[in-house]
Amino acid sequence: MDDAVDRTLDAVGPRLKRLRLRRDVTLADLAAETGISTSTLSRLEAGLRRPTLEQLLPLARAHGVTLDELVDAPPTGDPRINLRPIPAGDGAVVLPLTRRPGGIQAYKFVLPAGADDAVPDMRTHDGYDWVYVLNGTLRLVLGEHDLRLEPGEAAEFDTRTPHWFGATGGGPVEFLSLVGRQGERAHIRAAPPRDSRSAEQ
Repeated sequence: MDDAVDRTLDAVGPRLKRLRLRRDVTLADLAAETGISTSTLSRLEAGLRRPTLEQLLPLARAHGVTLDELVDAPPTGDPRINLRPIPAGDGAVVLPLTRRPGGIQAYKFVLPAGADDAVPDMRTHDGYDWVYVLNGTLRLVLGEHDLRLEPGEAAEFDTRTPHWFGATGGGPVEFLSLVGRQGERAHIRAAPPRDSRSAEQ
C-alpha cells in the first residue's frame, strides 16, 4: 500500500506541470491563485517535494480538476462519483465527492484523534469553505477564534482568513467540506429565531 502511495505522489509533479502549461499559466500566476509560493510550486512540479493535502486542494481548484484526477487515482467504475480514499498524511483521509471541473467542490475528511494543545499550521487561499461535522469534534482555528464544532454544526468562512482544521484528543472527526472559488459560496436557509418571530407578531 505504501509503495502504491509513493508511486502516486511521485507522479503528481509532472502532472501539475502539464496542467499549468495547458492553462498557459505562469508559476507566479498560480502562486497568486493558490497562496503557495512560486519556489514551492517549482519544487512540487520538479518532484523535489511531495505535495501535502493542503497544497493539493487549492491546486485542484485552480486547475479545475478533482483530487482523484490530480493524483490520477484509478476509477471506481461509478461514472458519477469517485469515492476512492486518498491518504493525506498523519493518518488523515480525504474522499472527493464531486468530479465536475470548476464550481464548488465537495470533499469528506476523516482526521485521526489529535492533541488538544496542537499548534495549528494556519493557511490562507482564495475562495470560500463551508464545513459540516458528521461525527466527532472538529477544532477549527479561524483567525483569532479557536472553535469546537460538534456533529450537526456548520461553519462558513472566507478562506483568505488564516485557518486550520484538526481533531481533538477526544477522538477522530469526520466532516464535509464544500469549497468554492472566490465569490462562490454555499447558502443555507434558516428560519428566524423563535423570539424574533414572536416579536413581529
